[in-house]
Amino acid sequence: MRFLDSRRVARLVPYGACFLPTWGLIGHGLTRGACHDEGMSTTTPETFAEIALARLRTLTGDDGAQFRAAQLEAIHDVVADRARVLCVQRTGWGKSAVYFVATAMLREGGAGPTLIVSPLLALMRNQIAAAQRLGLRAHTVNSTNREEWDDVRERLAANTLDLLLISPERLNNPRFRDGMMPLFAASVGLLVIDEAHCISDWGHDFRPDYRRVRDMLDALAPDVAVLGTTATANDRVVRDVLEQLATRGGEPMRSYRGPLARTSLRLEVLELSRPAERLAWLVEHLPELPGSGIVYTLTKRDAEQVAAFLSANGIPALAYSGEQQTEDRIAAEERLLRNEIKAVVATSALGMGYDKADLTFVVHYQAPGSVVSYYQQVGRAGRGVDHADVILLRGGEDRRIQDFFIEQAFPAREQVSAVLDELEAAGEEGRTTRELMAVVNLGMGRIEAMLKILDVEGAVRRAGTRWQLVPGADWVYDADRYAQVTALRRAEQAAMAAFGADGRCLMRVLQEELDDPEPRDCGRCSVCTAPRFARAPDPALVELAGRHLRSKPLELEVKKMAPDAAGTMRRIPDDARIEPGWALARFGDGGWWPAVERGLRSGRIDDEVVAGLADVVRGTGTGGVAWVTTVPSVRLGELIVGLGERLAAQLGVPHLALVARTEARPPQREMANAVQQAANVRGAFKVIAGPPRGTGLLLDDRRSSGWTLAMVGGQLRRAGAERIVPLVLGTLA
Repeated sequence: MRFLDSRRVARLVPYGACFLPTWGLIGHGLTRGACHDEGMSTTTPETFAEIALARLRTLTGDDGAQFRAAQLEAIHDVVADRARVLCVQRTGWGKSAVYFVATAMLREGGAGPTLIVSPLLALMRNQIAAAQRLGLRAHTVNSTNREEWDDVRERLAANTLDLLLISPERLNNPRFRDGMMPLFAASVGLLVIDEAHCISDWGHDFRPDYRRVRDMLDALAPDVAVLGTTATANDRVVRDVLEQLATRGGEPMRSYRGPLARTSLRLEVLELSRPAERLAWLVEHLPELPGSGIVYTLTKRDAEQVAAFLSANGIPALAYSGEQQTEDRIAAEERLLRNEIKAVVATSALGMGYDKADLTFVVHYQAPGSVVSYYQQVGRAGRGVDHADVILLRGGEDRRIQDFFIEQAFPAREQVSAVLDELEAAGEEGRTTRELMAVVNLGMGRIEAMLKILDVEGAVRRAGTRWQLVPGADWVYDADRYAQVTALRRAEQAAMAAFGADGRCLMRVLQEELDDPEPRDCGRCSVCTAPRFARAPDPALVELAGRHLRSKPLELEVKKMAPDAAGTMRRIPDDARIEPGWALARFGDGGWWPAVERGLRSGRIDDEVVAGLADVVRGTGTGGVAWVTTVPSVRLGELIVGLGERLAAQLGVPHLALVARTEARPPQREMANAVQQAANVRGAFKVIAGPPRGTGLLLDDRRSSGWTLAMVGGQLRRAGAERIVPLVLGTLA
């Protein structure tokens, strides 16, 4: 591979062929016919630079704009040499300027349109607006504008489109693949892979659909330029991306890698283990920070809780996650751009590419799983201002949430085998995703993620709404690679835990994790200077935040499928299915969990917890409960029975001993999958008395897998219970 120093001056070499037959640029003396058909004429580097600079100034709206180090070189490589180039540069460096200016020059020179593979709708919307400032006719094809696809195809065929942005998922959409891909393969002038680190499963944000870019590369003419851009790729990821994007002939890509330090950012890390403390900190400190910014959370639920608390305390804030409707996300982005709100409280869905030059702060309510991911998110701030505050509020639940994401990254071997065996048995008929859910105890999202990986790797294929096994596919479960990537994730997690705790400059740590060739102390962060935001939050505000966190119980989903004794997933009959239930707390959360955990340790549940359970029953539409029974517990003895009796007294209904254990079994948390979990419950309980009429409440201390509640509740239903609503003190997820 060839690494080029980003601080070098532009190369003063002849530009081998003329790509400027239709410039028509006043003042440059370049008009139609300025180059001969033989392609023997050349233009000087100085002229090329003048033309490119004019485009940059139009793009930025700044008559004094100048190229940053390596921008002009990368544009030259793409436009003049039609090379394959990777730019690994810090956030705010101007990677998009490279492909916008290159697109303008290529199109004016008669080349085909540019195709940009971009990961997020927010990123696409910003890019389209920027392209239009340069006079480029830009459009996007994504899941939200299917009604416009035919028009886009016609514009491609008529060569009246300069730039098309697509998500990587479109590359495998049959309609796009069959109707638009051939047009691009025949005419594209530049292929851009934005956020190119997503190609590598060694990267912090691997997206399986990015692997489909290889199909597009194979379909392109050999002289089509390719540009990959990213700010968050260390050496391992760079090597992987360079290998995947290299030409079929093995010619190495050209790579520009610059320094990654962000001199406008001031970093600080605070240890606030309790969520209530962090909520109070936000209410106290956000009004002190100038301008507007982003508060990042790890989960959608946390984003909603934080935004609600900020808004309730006079700080305008909106929640933002990938699960929201497109129009709601757009509205939040635009209100933040106009500084109409103080903060957007977002998951990582508001990450790559969101461009607000005057964003003056980024606060993390929880720590992400890697320093690299953290660098990518804090890069939203300080692009167009001299100073931006970046504060990490490290929480006690961070590790548990990070563990969940790490453990869910790759499907288990037995789950993959079950899916492939089912597809093999189905033959050409295939199976829908929902039908496959009967085979594997996974939710819709996780099984679709598994199928996506299998699809990209050639083991399965989609045929309409059904999935089929690819006959003769030479695919094996790559356990070694999955284990290596998981080990890397654990190492990244450990580095994130040390961030701010090991006495090193915070910006230097970010640079070193990204393999910046010249890391150095920043002289600005809280380690290099002194903390600014470390005062303890107001205790009264912490108490208020604690009450806020306790205000909303967690709904427990209904299990509709269960494994039989042979491990085959079967539909749970209606007369054995329980209702959706509720949990007072999530393990490790900052609301009810501390009180719940204290009671479980001491052997006595506080009265306030019992009252909280009763409030859940009254406030969740579970009214009309006629009786309460409990799941017998070997570990907790009479504690859970006593809790059931006290809850029943609060609700004014009887507590009934309807279920008994027949034998002790290991804790459910020790079971590795659904088959083991269900088998661990099967035969361990029996109904010892007939349930009375009316809705029954089935109480347990905690929910790990959900199979105990589902199967004991099913036994009660089969014994005559009309409805069973499960209720637990705490749930794992």
